[in-house]
Amino acid sequence: MEPIGYEQTPAQLDATFAALADPTRRAILARLIEGEASVTELAKPFAMSQPAISKHLKVLERAGLVSRGRDAARRPVRVEIEPLKAATDWLEEYRRVWEANYARLDALLEALQAPAKPQD
Repeated sequence: MEPIGYEQTPAQLDATFAALADPTRRAILARLIEGEASVTELAKPFAMSQPAISKHLKVLERAGLVSRGRDAARRPVRVEIEPLKAATDWLEEYRRVWEANYARLDALLEALQAPAKPQD
């Protein structure tokens, strides 16, 4: 199964899911969906140091989920949508396969539960 559009290697897909496995990183991404932010702004809601947030950002950067820009002395962090879309597309393929399997199973169960027709 190959993702549609943005193509990710298995290693990139692994990095995406590994990055998303951590609740702090997911919260950072949720915040960045609203718009870019500095490391200081991202660290505010968490009970952890700015260097700890920076480590989480490095994991997100390696996975391609965020990037850092340059705005004078500020280095805003922004979310990158393509790796998330690729992961969603990958999951969508499995959802379609399982839905088809469940539809076939439902049809089989329905056929097995139908009353037998009398033969002449």
